[in-house]
Amino acid sequence: MDPLSVFLFLLFVGAKAQSIKQYNVDDFGGIADGQTDNSKAFLDAFKGACQYDGHSHVIVPKGTYLVKSAKFTGPCIGPIDFILNGVVQAVPGPGKGGEWFTFQYINQLTINGPGTFDAQGPTAWAHNKCSKNSKCKMLPTSIQFNFVNNSVVSGITSLNSKMFHINVLGSNNLKFEKLRIVAPDDSPNTDGIHIGHSQNVRISDSFIGTGDDCVSIGQDSRDIEVSGVHCGPGHGISIGSLGKYDGENSVSGVNVHNCVLNGTDNGLRIKTWASDIKSRVYNITYTDIMLMNANNPIIIDQQYCPTGGCDTSKASQIQIEDVKYNQVRGTSKNKNALIFECSSDFPCKNIVLTDIDISYLGKDGPAQARCRFVKVESIGVQNPPTCV
Repeated sequence: MDPLSVFLFLLFVGAKAQSIKQYNVDDFGGIADGQTDNSKAFLDAFKGACQYDGHSHVIVPKGTYLVKSAKFTGPCIGPIDFILNGVVQAVPGPGKGGEWFTFQYINQLTINGPGTFDAQGPTAWAHNKCSKNSKCKMLPTSIQFNFVNNSVVSGITSLNSKMFHINVLGSNNLKFEKLRIVAPDDSPNTDGIHIGHSQNVRISDSFIGTGDDCVSIGQDSRDIEVSGVHCGPGHGISIGSLGKYDGENSVSGVNVHNCVLNGTDNGLRIKTWASDIKSRVYNITYTDIMLMNANNPIIIDQQYCPTGGCDTSKASQIQIEDVKYNQVRGTSKNKNALIFECSSDFPCKNIVLTDIDISYLGKDGPAQARCRFVKVESIGVQNPPTCV
């Protein structure tokens, strides 16, 4: 390379490096003492980054920063990296509902660890009455993404959320990777990552152990990929529930592969309410799944009713079709290792099982399948024997 080319290259690299501006929360009054509310410092740092005409970094240094709540709202001028090196900690107690951290209307956001969002859930879970009261006050979600596009969340830990750890709404092209999501198995409604009204969401190479679904995929979601996830404890990887609210849209294009579910209350689950609400779940694929002592390893439940009191005379109006299970293996806590409880009005269609090997180690074994209103195609190894 000639000297002029070298000079121009170095000038370009230097200009590019200089274009990244840093906004350290400490420079905006942040105090990492675990007692001072840093909400304003976080919001002011983000506001500066959002208004910068170029690539910016919002930096949270090492230390413990108490934050009551923070809502980061775009649109922003340039891409933003939110770099969490320390611990952000919620105020103890149930909070005021809503969300703790919200990122909304942002394009090209990157959230990087190795820091931790600690919601102090043990101080709030006793206030969760939703299992007994459908009109209960919802506890705060730890991290909410509303209409966030072309973004990445990598390397963070979410600890002891008061309710959901991460909730995704109305977002497109969002990637979660190398996350650690942790709460006890008896923590109520602490879904790991919930997705709704979103498309092109990728979850990969993460550990999720919590008190509810490790991953839950709600209505109006499509092109969702879950890979390399270790789930457990928790309620497994779920689609739904669907059929509870009017106007729900379909779920399609879900691909779950190369995952481990260890000691989960459910494994691969699709759940719908028996109601008059119509919708669809279709084009779902599960491949290369290891189950270790999972309850209900493979389950379609179209009479979903977690709190009881449902009208069992009704049939679900959700059509489930084109679901493929490939190379699913492991052990079951339940003798019924395969459960297909489909709708009498809309029986499950085109359910394909290829090389299924799930053992039940209980004394009343071996494993078996329980099926209603479903047509199943079986290919290769089938343990337990599949209902036709």
